[in-house]
Amino acid sequence: MIVIGGGAIGLELGQLFTRFGVRVILLEGAPQIAPGEDPEIGAALARYLKEEKMQVHTGAHLIRVERGQDGYHVDAEAAGASRTFAAEQLLVTTGRRPTTEGYGLEEAGVHLGRRGEVLVNEYLQTSHPDIYAAGDVIGDPMFVYVAAYAGGLAAENALTGIGRVYDLSTLPRVIFTDPQIASVGLTESQAREKGLSIRTTTLELKNVPRAIAARNTRGLIKLVAEEGTGKLLGAHVLAAEAGEVIQEATLAIRFGLTTQDLIDTFHPYLTMAEGLKLAALTFDRDVKKLSCCAT
Repeated sequence: MIVIGGGAIGLELGQLFTRFGVRVILLEGAPQIAPGEDPEIGAALARYLKEEKMQVHTGAHLIRVERGQDGYHVDAEAAGASRTFAAEQLLVTTGRRPTTEGYGLEEAGVHLGRRGEVLVNEYLQTSHPDIYAAGDVIGDPMFVYVAAYAGGLAAENALTGIGRVYDLSTLPRVIFTDPQIASVGLTESQAREKGLSIRTTTLELKNVPRAIAARNTRGLIKLVAEEGTGKLLGAHVLAAEAGEVIQEATLAIRFGLTTQDLIDTFHPYLTMAEGLKLAALTFDRDVKKLSCCAT
């Protein structure tokens, strides 16, 4: 099977079919899989997927896709060379587009984006002042929990005029591969693009007691913090239980907490969440030299 697209859906389904015994070739046009995530996270997951015998090709520029009697052929530029990939099945996971055609939206004065998404302002108000929109129809991120939040906010703004702002600055996201990817806040590159003075640290899971006890040390935790204040700006986790761990970092970023706040907070021993505390400690210490639960 050829999977075109190395985002969340392509990675999740690609790994699923690989574990079913299917030979999977994954093609991603960006320089890394999971292109919206921190490069260290994408590189580590790519390494694990290759260990499971999935073929992963990044920076792949597609030229032609053909279907014949013997299956599919994809011509692409990959690794600086022209290649043809062949497989019995083809799975395209290159994203979704809102379905907005045929509803008379533009005739009603509702402006659409280039992908057909309904354009809204920070209050989820469209270009028609009496029409609000929410959910997948306004474009990325297309998460069910974002749609639920936006739907309530749009209805409240439309009916009461209260003017609540649609804010995704502390939105956690999870890719359900094994190990999972979970992130919140800014990546290192995003923080630097904003002109922020930052510090970063990366802790491999082989230094987290819970991972050691579970005999699954694949993964890492990366934190991005503001220089000087220590304010947590971003957290990026690659771990079997990453989706469960990220909520603590989400609350920390939402309420402006620092890495020292993480260190000073009690974390039960032998939990994956303790990895956040250990990662925070690595800004100034070598956690490999610390005894159990030391701060």
